[in-house]
Amino acid sequence: MTPPGPPSRDAARFGALFEAHQRDVLAYARRRTTSIADAEDAAAETFVIVWRRIATVPIEPLPWLYGVARRVLANQRRGQDRRLRLAWRVRDDVPTPAFLGEDTEAPAMVALTRLRADDQELLRLVAWEELGNSQIAEVLGATPNAIAIRLHRARGRFSLALADVLRERGVKDPAASRTHEQVKGTASRGAGTEGP
Repeated sequence: MTPPGPPSRDAARFGALFEAHQRDVLAYARRRTTSIADAEDAAAETFVIVWRRIATVPIEPLPWLYGVARRVLANQRRGQDRRLRLAWRVRDDVPTPAFLGEDTEAPAMVALTRLRADDQELLRLVAWEELGNSQIAEVLGATPNAIAIRLHRARGRFSLALADVLRERGVKDPAASRTHEQVKGTASRGAGTEGP
């Protein structure tokens, strides 16, 4: 005898959720894993959890789905880290990739990898998933106000990291190229000249 599945309306809702968002969840996972196989595993596990918890999925499901996928990926990374530590017992430091995109050598990507993991995730949710503060708050289990503050600080740290990368590569700082000369058409005042 097979165990009963969810009621037919829940099964229909699951089907609709899967159809609407499986590509988003897979893309989210793909941008955070070393291989397509790992991303597919994480996306599949995410939808297994959705299947089990279909009655609790919120009306706007995508941020919730990203939150589930985030936890699945964290578990996946912990498992991979354990395996790496076993494989590299003789080494003090187990290298794990911090960013996995198409162009890991681009200055912005290098700068991103220099940030703390929580800053990286915030910036990825904004830039890659195009989420707003309230949606990010749902993914990370925080308040929108806390996310706004954390995001402001993460952007500042990213800006500093990017400037460092550009300096290391001998790229002129774009901010330094701005001219301090007066705008054409304005008269310069001599010392001691009074004006209105």
